[in-house]
Amino acid sequence: MKSQVIGIVANEPSGDQLGALLVQALRERRPELRFVGVAGPKMLAQGCETLLPMERLSVMGLVEVLKVLPDLLKARRDLVAKLGRLNPDVVIGVDAPDFNLGLERRLRARGIPTAHLVSPTVWAWRPGRVKAIRRSVDLMLSIFPFEAEFLSRHDVAVEYVGHPLADAFPLEVDRSAARRALGIKGAEGPLVALLPGSRRGEVELLGRPMLETARWIHEQRPAVRFMAPMVSPSLHARFDAMRLALAPSLPLRLVDGQSREVIAAADCVLTASGTATLETLLLKRPMVVAYRLNWLTFHLVRLLRLIKVRYAAMANLLVGRELAPEFLQERCRPDQMGPAVLALLDSPERQAEIARVYTAVHRELRQDASARAAEAILRLLDQRSGHAYG
Repeated sequence: MKSQVIGIVANEPSGDQLGALLVQALRERRPELRFVGVAGPKMLAQGCETLLPMERLSVMGLVEVLKVLPDLLKARRDLVAKLGRLNPDVVIGVDAPDFNLGLERRLRARGIPTAHLVSPTVWAWRPGRVKAIRRSVDLMLSIFPFEAEFLSRHDVAVEYVGHPLADAFPLEVDRSAARRALGIKGAEGPLVALLPGSRRGEVELLGRPMLETARWIHEQRPAVRFMAPMVSPSLHARFDAMRLALAPSLPLRLVDGQSREVIAAADCVLTASGTATLETLLLKRPMVVAYRLNWLTFHLVRLLRLIKVRYAAMANLLVGRELAPEFLQERCRPDQMGPAVLALLDSPERQAEIARVYTAVHRELRQDASARAAEAILRLLDQRSGHAYG
């Protein structure tokens, strides 16, 4: 029997991570499956074939997208053509809804079943997108329970699977092991992790305020050290150039990869809003959240009232309160973020409360997500092929 083919498209490092966990779970159930689409290093390591470099699709912000829109549209046309010729048994878009929902809609119109992992945040902003979801996907795989409730009310076929990262992270974090892996000695001073983002646009917007905040902290507390995990050589080089220009004497160590170890080892994390806040929650570390958009993007979002939620950080949305202080746009500066970091470093009571609350959220999100998502995808496969697997 001809091997079944799954198309899968991830646009950025966080999607690559989720996609790799899903591919692994599907391979465990059906080793003969072939995976083709857009893959980063983690998905490639699981045997997924990529049709174009993932970095080509990795863009944040309304204005930033406009600058590369012709190339993004061409990339999507190319993918529609290539995947259409391949005629996979199902196509899965991983996150990146502005790109992937359009891709899925076009392929679904050709008779190819489609699924989407990670619901667009229609409950948070641009709720009108729910109509596009209905047109684009046969099944939405939701990673948060409140998403599934919202989508069901709007007649979207949805299955809550839990969050794959919640399963991948242990409930109890071995900080000593993380520090050993990074070569950190016990006698060294407090460690603050800097996570300026996984995309160049984020690093360009957040690199300066984060480095200036680190410099401010170091001036107040010379014993504090800093570490920043870099997701790619190009971002490593860019952030290092910013460091040399802004804070050449800062005790900052750049690390290639190892973001989990860096977060786990840190006494406090200064992070971009995004998946990193969820990872920091799962590692039970106190955090301060920085969020800055291109000024035009920010004013468009505010003018059009596109945002419908109270918090920018997923960690705070899951907790239901601002346990991680957020510094957005004009508040994203050293004289505000620096004191917030020091306040967390100086309060063992707050650190203990944060660890307790984050552990409770972690337990709620552990649903064996990749396995549940894999089973849902296999049901789509079997519906198309007419085969019933035991």
